[in-house]
Amino acid sequence: MYIFYIFMHSLINVKMVEVLIIMFAGIGFGYLFRNRHDVIKFAEPLLNYSIYLLLFLIGIAVGLNEMVVSKLDTIGIQAFVITIFAILGSCIASYFCYKLFFKKKEQDER
Repeated sequence: MYIFYIFMHSLINVKMVEVLIIMFAGIGFGYLFRNRHDVIKFAEPLLNYSIYLLLFLIGIAVGLNEMVVSKLDTIGIQAFVITIFAILGSCIASYFCYKLFFKKKEQDER
């Protein structure tokens, strides 16, 4: 039983629990204030600026990491290749989804 406790304790990260609690608290507040348009008008720009601040802070963290900066050319090429293949895969998948789900409906309507 003690081994199971150690195993489960190692799986459950305390920070993860905090993040989940904060997320579900936000969901609860959003549900309670869903009909209040003044809260929505206030929250939307605040969310955008929070995302900008987060991206800026991540950029600072990346810039401070010497290992990442020294390998930026290699990381950049890998990121570019991954991005190209992700876009190609999405295009191919959307083409087949269109053929499978929507092409038949267009033919039936004619």
